[in-house]
Amino acid sequence: MAKLHPQMSVSPNAPVANLPVKLPVAANKAHGHARNPGTELNIDWLEGLNVNFSAVERRTSTLLGRRTVKKQWQAAWLLKALACMDLTTLSGDDTPGRVKRLCAKARKPLRDDLVSALGIQDLHLTTGAVCVYHEMVETAVKELEGTNIPVAAVAAGFPHGLSPLKQRLAEIRASVDAGAKEIDIVITRGHVLTGNWHALYDEVKQMREACGDAHLKSILATGELATMRNVAKASMVAMMAGSDFIKTSTGKESVNANLNVTMVMVRMIREYEDQTGFKIGYKPAGGIATAKDVMNYQFLMKEELGYDWLQPDLFRIGASSLLADIERQLEHYLTGRYSANNRHPVG
Repeated sequence: MAKLHPQMSVSPNAPVANLPVKLPVAANKAHGHARNPGTELNIDWLEGLNVNFSAVERRTSTLLGRRTVKKQWQAAWLLKALACMDLTTLSGDDTPGRVKRLCAKARKPLRDDLVSALGIQDLHLTTGAVCVYHEMVETAVKELEGTNIPVAAVAAGFPHGLSPLKQRLAEIRASVDAGAKEIDIVITRGHVLTGNWHALYDEVKQMREACGDAHLKSILATGELATMRNVAKASMVAMMAGSDFIKTSTGKESVNANLNVTMVMVRMIREYEDQTGFKIGYKPAGGIATAKDVMNYQFLMKEELGYDWLQPDLFRIGASSLLADIERQLEHYLTGRYSANNRHPVG
């Protein structure tokens, strides 16, 4: 990644591949670190968690006010964001044809002319994953055969998470059997709102076991948890129960990912690593539609957790339309002109 050294003298017309940036040669060699085995539920640890929301707001506002990148540096950050994207379709009218087109875009997210002009042919850049409903897992797995791109399946009664636990566990196992390498589950928000941490812990732990070798991303649906303190506690319980990632939202709530809730969740990730030594991934989802949006999340991850959390094994972005805007911004970097959106179809 670009290290934002303003003293470096680089021609703005130089290909991105020749710039002093650290891009993923194999973007999807995901999960190169030890998996989170979880811990025993520690209620005392939970009770010690507090959130100063005013301080959170100050931190995010000052971060945005002093971080900006332009030209080749912006292009490098956007290529990194592309490699960390879970390219997603979760619509009621999804069809095999739509999923096949999405997988084709995941395999080749940038047009050939842009790849050539940027000088990044050797990167073989792809998105971080393709995320679909269980019914589309087999289609996606088949379309991505021969690549390192994992299929992520939403499961466990997504998006509400209110179906019987036995049914949710069966859905997870079915998606794993169909070839999903990552499972995005949704927690029962009622457990958080009533402070039933034992029930939440047991639920997520059983889901982790049902995943087997597949990685577990626990969706907290933060917009429905009422308080930032609840967000902090739910994050910690999900990690204690063995989650490999914690994720903000289903994308179906009225309030989805934002920087304030991200700040709280990544501070819990940092606390969990300090206490256990295990690194947990983070995935914001819902409402991240522009290049400017995604770079704000990248800056926050870099500032709070470091460069490891700018890689696809620890950072994913749940998005669909975002890819088109990233491609559009990269074309502007090369040509100085913005092209029409219809030149950048996603699926």
